[in-house]
Amino acid sequence: MQTANAAHTEQATTTTKSTLGAALKPRQLTMMGLGSAIGAGLFIGSGAGIQAAGPAVLISYLVAGTLIILVMWALGEMAAANPNSGAFSVYTARALGPVAGATVGWLWWLQLVVVIAAEALGAAGLLATVFPALPVWLMALLFVAVLTAVNLTRVRNFGEFEFWFALLKVAAIVGFLVIGAALLFGWIPGVPSPGLAHFGGEGFAPHGFGGIATALFVVAFAFGGTEIVSVAAAETEDPARSVGKAVRTVVWRILVFYIGSIFIIAAVLPWNSAGLKSPFAAVLDAAGLPGAATAITLVAVVALLSALNANLYGASRMIFSLAERGEAPRALASLTTARVPAAAVLASVAFGIVATVLELIFPDRVLPILLNIVGSTCLLVWGSALVSQLVLRFRADREGTELPLRMAGFPVLTVLGLVILAATFAVGLIGDESRPQLLSTFALVAVLAGGSALRRRAVASK
Repeated sequence: MQTANAAHTEQATTTTKSTLGAALKPRQLTMMGLGSAIGAGLFIGSGAGIQAAGPAVLISYLVAGTLIILVMWALGEMAAANPNSGAFSVYTARALGPVAGATVGWLWWLQLVVVIAAEALGAAGLLATVFPALPVWLMALLFVAVLTAVNLTRVRNFGEFEFWFALLKVAAIVGFLVIGAALLFGWIPGVPSPGLAHFGGEGFAPHGFGGIATALFVVAFAFGGTEIVSVAAAETEDPARSVGKAVRTVVWRILVFYIGSIFIIAAVLPWNSAGLKSPFAAVLDAAGLPGAATAITLVAVVALLSALNANLYGASRMIFSLAERGEAPRALASLTTARVPAAAVLASVAFGIVATVLELIFPDRVLPILLNIVGSTCLLVWGSALVSQLVLRFRADREGTELPLRMAGFPVLTVLGLVILAATFAVGLIGDESRPQLLSTFALVAVLAGGSALRRRAVASK
């Protein structure tokens, strides 16, 4: 049994490494993880969490941050042992069976291709507020076309492009943290410090525990995208070393950037401030900086385009892996001479283009429905990762299999992650706004699982 499992792992690793490119550098892998997680959800959407919970939203961020740390450690352990472009889909298949693995893979792919359309339109809409003469439809399709071209080049070129994209966002956040700290310490001439008055009394948690719980469900989605590191591990030069470094770096940087930014916003703006619609711009305005709104809008555009770029990469690699395993049309497993899955890239972007065009023709009618259906996908992916790591780690320990990277505190920390995730689901099912989203995603899971099971039965009967 041990030999068979080892052979299976080696075969899966060899298959992926011998087909896809293996040119991503550790710094590119790290910045890809940051680029996927630090998007418009932080720059624009973070105000929603503060409105729900007040400054106590920091508790929600700490809980959600703990969850993503545990998920990243679990994914890192599995990705180092078996770097595969299917990542958590492959690990779920090995732990829970091929139907579960295919379901998770298709679910994540659908989420990404829907989000690609949302990000293209979001970036175009934001840029139009700065340059009104530019038509939204043209910019949206241009963004998709340019980033498709980037994804069709060698993976090293894609990695470098995403590195600089993400670096711009990181630089913007660092600058924001410096300005925010100067504002809080009263170091900006002529601008009084707001101090920590908003953290005292009833203003700290204006809606009590219910507000903190509601914000937890909102905040959890802000960390979505970090799992792409496990997908990209298959195209790194030294997966075990690169994944370990990327996981450690991404985790602490995300926590510093998120917690630091939210702390400053909550300290400067009251929980019921109208400025929370664009919290970063409101804080910079409070610091007396001219042109703050325009600057943060351009940063948000870059954030959306960076996420689009990374999501197109992740979607193409996932459907490529599904095709390799016979869970998607075999044609999608073809590669160019540059070892890029061009058919998978084009198939992924095609869905996004169709959704973009439909949304332009029928505004606010197509994307809201699609986003509601796939809205809770990241939570299910995280759950599959934790359960798979629990099963595979017990299996490896039982069989004496050596692992290049081992998650500390096992199994206690993995179980802790599952408990936090279960609590998040419970909060979501209680909330009137989040319940339809969760139920829609559960229905989609049932459809995908049923379709995969029927396909396998049809193939077996031939």
